[in-house]
Amino acid sequence: MTETAPAATHVDYRTDPSRYQHWSLKIDGPVATLTMNVAEDGGIRPGYKLKLNSYDLGVDIELHDALQRIRFEHPTVRSVIVTSARDRIFCSGANIFMLGLSSHAWKVNFCKFTNETRNGIEDSSRHSGLKFIAAVNGACAGGGYELALACDEILLVDDRSSSVSLPEVPLLGVLPGTGGLTRVTDKRKVRRDLADIFCTSSEGVRGQRAKDWKLVDDIYKTSEFATKVQARALELAAQSDRPGVAAGVSLTPVERVQTADSIEYRYVGIRIDRLRRVAELTVRGPDAAQPTEIDAILAAGDGWWPLQMARELDDAILTLRANELDIGVWLLRTQGDAARVLGVDAILERHATHWFVRETIGMLRRTFARLDVSSRSLFALIEQGSCFAGPLLEIVLAADRSYMASAPDDLDAQPSITLSSANFGTYPSVAGKSRLAQRFYDDADEIVAVREAINVPLDPTRALALGLVTAIPDDIDWADEIRLAVEERVSQSPDALTGLEANLRFGNHETMETRIFGRLTAWQNWIFIRPNAVGEKGALKVYGKGEKAAFDFSRV
Repeated sequence: MTETAPAATHVDYRTDPSRYQHWSLKIDGPVATLTMNVAEDGGIRPGYKLKLNSYDLGVDIELHDALQRIRFEHPTVRSVIVTSARDRIFCSGANIFMLGLSSHAWKVNFCKFTNETRNGIEDSSRHSGLKFIAAVNGACAGGGYELALACDEILLVDDRSSSVSLPEVPLLGVLPGTGGLTRVTDKRKVRRDLADIFCTSSEGVRGQRAKDWKLVDDIYKTSEFATKVQARALELAAQSDRPGVAAGVSLTPVERVQTADSIEYRYVGIRIDRLRRVAELTVRGPDAAQPTEIDAILAAGDGWWPLQMARELDDAILTLRANELDIGVWLLRTQGDAARVLGVDAILERHATHWFVRETIGMLRRTFARLDVSSRSLFALIEQGSCFAGPLLEIVLAADRSYMASAPDDLDAQPSITLSSANFGTYPSVAGKSRLAQRFYDDADEIVAVREAINVPLDPTRALALGLVTAIPDDIDWADEIRLAVEERVSQSPDALTGLEANLRFGNHETMETRIFGRLTAWQNWIFIRPNAVGEKGALKVYGKGEKAAFDFSRV
């Protein structure tokens, strides 16, 4: 039978619990339980069945949404158990038949989003007082083990059959989980030789050996497993600083109006020029005075400007990444009153320890981090009417280049940018440092000079002198300079640019996250197009057909 690839699907990342097919969320006091029970016929695209609790993009979209619900709608939850409803199966990882049928771009975008979701679990553990336990109650393979690895602790049932494994090398001829392999070494610190055996054996590791090798934290017999998991979840919950009593904030659907060449949200707008292969993405500042006290902020709920803007920007980034592959350059703009943006910035700083404000800061941090790992060229355009200040200045700092319009003959028409203390660490990049520290390679003198300019509107000349922008074309040359820069960029190899941008954005400071995305950018991109994986007799193509993969055994 001849296989045909699934039809192209417009991906919508918006969902809610009433639409879940694959996950259920249960709240029991300070402990939430996220239970995976994947619907075999619930794939996001046709052409494959999600057997054995395997997952595709749709499963992870639900997981991402469920995590958001825990963060904002259930503030008294302090620990989360991630487990399975299936007998003897935790999760068998990414669906192999989906991968075999998917385009290269779909595979890489899928891997990127799943890694961002897992990074988000670790981000909430690091910053928000949420702790996660993977209750591995059955076979746990590939991407399923990646999910477990993202949790703070892994507890494995000791039933003589349940195991953990990263079987991508022996079964599929691909890299064993970019996030999985990296977390095995960087996070769990599994010895190199043991990791080598682990990642080249399809049968996995179980029981005491899994604990001895540091692949799991503890093992329990079937009869005591549920009790031990619950007890440990309560112990972790007792260590959290999330509130004991608090009402959550409901997350209503992100609303947008979409046409063939535009997407409009309240605070974000996208215009797509398909001929030029460019998207113009504009973030709008607050359109009204924002509440300053906690009660009023909570009353504003998910309509509070920083949260609503962050949710809209997050959706915009994901939508462009998944659905507009030919749009290689994003022009990043802002519009609005910089003073209002700085006012919100001050409110975020003043109430940073309150759970809702802390979670909003986390949402902003994770959204800006999506820019860091988006394989698009990012040019920030700073013009009259821009409001690149405080948190929105992170967009400029995340960009590959920034152009600031200069109007030497009309000083009143000059745009400005404004730093705040938040730009020095509140919203670190995936490299774990502020974007200013990365920009200046931790040069103390340059960072001190920039810090002295906090809360001072900087005109183009001053911004250029401080190294905060790339160029300041005057108003006469502005349109031509931007046009030429964009035309040059879109004419260059997108593969080469993706590698270039990732290397420059991650800078000289490695973290587990930069290693994950660096490997995804380079190794995964390379391995996923090699014939040993995706050729006619490649391992991904023949998996499950009773055929043996035919490898080209030359080393390159």
